[in-house]
Amino acid sequence: MPTPIAEFILFGLKQAWSCLFGGVMLSALIATKYLWSADWPVHRYDFLFAFALTIQVLMLVFRLESLSELKVIAVYHVVGTVMEVFKVHMGSWSYPEPAVMAIGGVPLFSGFMYGSVGSYMARVIRVFDMRFTNYPGRNWTIALSLAIYANFFGHHFIQDFRWFLFAATVLLYGRVRIYFTVDQTPRWMPLVVAAILSCFFMWVAENVGTFTGTWLYPGQASWHLVSFGKMGSWYLLLFVSFTLVTLVLPPRPPDDRRAEEGQGYQANSSTSQ
Repeated sequence: MPTPIAEFILFGLKQAWSCLFGGVMLSALIATKYLWSADWPVHRYDFLFAFALTIQVLMLVFRLESLSELKVIAVYHVVGTVMEVFKVHMGSWSYPEPAVMAIGGVPLFSGFMYGSVGSYMARVIRVFDMRFTNYPGRNWTIALSLAIYANFFGHHFIQDFRWFLFAATVLLYGRVRIYFTVDQTPRWMPLVVAAILSCFFMWVAENVGTFTGTWLYPGQASWHLVSFGKMGSWYLLLFVSFTLVTLVLPPRPPDDRRAEEGQGYQANSSTSQ
């Protein structure tokens, strides 16, 4: 049995492997920030789009990603791009560089940045053999996700309901446990806690994006840290992402064999499939 330190290191390595697509994309943002020249015949954003598309194809060809996971990424790419076009139009953030492959001022590579979130979620579920207890019914998860997604648009015109949505995530998912296996012994974590931890790393990724000038928020003529308030936005968006993932990869309850071995699993016959 590995020591706690060894298991923690293995946990970090598996997390990094799950973040493969997102990590490669962030590396590309940093590399092109320092290597790209404005007078080159291909715009930086267009190169990033071609690069992301190539990486996606290679991951599928070399079976680093399954076809089911690709479906998740494709759906999230569309959902993210639609929101990007709206948010850029409303002045929430901007893309300061030119691009040929763009819609409404939004370079198409940006959809892959959202897709990397879906890629991570699909991969981490597989890599850690994640199982879920007390998972809510599908209709409830879809309804909450639609409300969250609508609020990203609607708060520009009416009241922002994010605090009600924060409370709704706790009410709906507060009893959900994620059981995952790092090496041999299953561990568990509340799903809401996992979402809070994940949104912190999304905030870090946001800062990579703004530091490299890939996208900018109002008032970032000189770079500074993105507001911690953005973590709240990512927290809510992660639940939309998770719902999209579960439409393709339904959440599985713990299997009876492991429960009988006394590993702390508690199968829930009401878990939604």
